[in-house]
Amino acid sequence: MTTTPTDDYMGFVGVTTASSSIMKVFPLWADILSLPTRTLVGHDLPMDAEPAQYRAMVEQIRDDPHHRGALVTTHKMNVYAAASDLFDELDPFAVSCAEISSISKRGAKLIGRAKDPITVDLALNDFLPADHFARTGAEVVILGAGGSGTALSWALAERADAPARVTVTARSQDKLDHLREVHRQHGTLEGLIQYVVTETPEQADAVVAAAPAGSVIANATGLGKDRPGSPLTDAVVFPEAAWVWEFNYRGSLEFMHQALAQQAARGLHVEDGWRYFIHGWSQVVADVFEIDLTPPVVEQLAEAAESVR
Repeated sequence: MTTTPTDDYMGFVGVTTASSSIMKVFPLWADILSLPTRTLVGHDLPMDAEPAQYRAMVEQIRDDPHHRGALVTTHKMNVYAAASDLFDELDPFAVSCAEISSISKRGAKLIGRAKDPITVDLALNDFLPADHFARTGAEVVILGAGGSGTALSWALAERADAPARVTVTARSQDKLDHLREVHRQHGTLEGLIQYVVTETPEQADAVVAAAPAGSVIANATGLGKDRPGSPLTDAVVFPEAAWVWEFNYRGSLEFMHQALAQQAARGLHVEDGWRYFIHGWSQVVADVFEIDLTPPVVEQLAEAAESVR
């Protein structure tokens, strides 16, 4: 999608933005929220983009007076790593988590925020009973230590109803070392988070199978959306009565199909990433356009989005 120089618009930084439901949803939300534009423009970058590409994209947003701001999906950590110095302000979440998911402007200032710790908690509360961990002693396994996995681990550490243990997996030690430093700076309770390298899907299977009944198993790897595949094999055995959370809502969704195949036999609760998508976008739209969101308005936005899902 392109705009004329006189059009205001919002941006969407991702990998395959044209296939996202938000392209149909945004104009509906613009009407509900009385936004100054109904135009959303995708900024597609490859998964392995160079730092210079991220800097050029941020500079484009900063320097175009008609560009109101942007949501960043897959590239949150890379945008921070490559271009954090281009921002006039960064919120504490952005600095601590080393990621930027919301790019907004306030006058001449360019502002970067990390909204994921808020949005992932809102999405979790939409389906998980408020006393689940206290009542069951369940744990959480987060597959993936990128932006979404970092945000979920952060949110879980802040919950009044905290899990007994949170295990975060990654295929390499450096990702886990970075996450451990995020938690150290944040002051996360010592011993709550376990950091496990799983070089193969079979090793990830073993971590999932070892979790107690009722545990939350979350796919925060991005596999099944921007790239096909799952962090697990089809031979994985999910814990009894587990809450299996696929962070994606579009794509090949192999992880979710693995859970659905065991749903009846293992008594699984299977959730996709639709509500995470709703909260993620609504929070950033509110940030970009300086809007106060209330729960009833969020539900109105969710209803409008459902109509084009």
